[in-house]
Amino acid sequence: MTHRFDLRVYYEDTDLAGIVYYANYLRFIERGRTEWVRSLGIDQVALKAEEGVVFAVRRLEADYLAPAKFDDELVVETTPAAVTGARITLLQEVRRAGNVLFSAQVTLVALSETGHPVRLPANIRLMLH
Repeated sequence: MTHRFDLRVYYEDTDLAGIVYYANYLRFIERGRTEWVRSLGIDQVALKAEEGVVFAVRRLEADYLAPAKFDDELVVETTPAAVTGARITLLQEVRRAGNVLFSAQVTLVALSETGHPVRLPANIRLMLH
């Protein structure tokens, strides 16, 4: 159940060397996660309003393997790796023409509006199993 999100590198994404600034890969995978959640039919605004639950990144381990450059067409692939009562672990890759440029393992947690850990709503856990 890998989700794909296409994007293009804009000039604003690059540094003085003309390559994607390292922190922008985190923005790219955030967009990929947001679109992955949306593709599951989860409305994050409604989830917060109705159940008081939000997702937050708890841990991220990343590898920068090759640079992307201005005007490159990239794909962010998001694949669920593990789901527990309150955590989701995702594998995310940024690819260009099938080649992995950036790879990350991201752990998301469910939080209450006050910032305390909570269990994932049952319907969301079911969607991910």
